[in-house]
Amino acid sequence: DLKRSRSSMTIMLKSRPTSILLPETLIAKLRKKAEKRGIGYQTMLKIILTEQVDQY
Repeated sequence: DLKRSRSSMTIMLKSRPTSILLPETLIAKLRKKAEKRGIGYQTMLKIILTEQVDQY
C-alpha cells in the first residue's frame, strides 16, 4: 500500500500483530531512547529489529 504523508510518499508494509514478553528494564530503556527521538517505544523496537535481523 502507498500512503501519502504530507509532501513525501512512504510505503506501508503489511504488518501482523505479535506478542512478546520483555523484561521491564528493557522496555524502560526502549521508552527512554524512543522519547529522545520523538517516537513510540514499539516503533523504536521495530526499527532496531529491522536493522539487526539480517545479522543473524
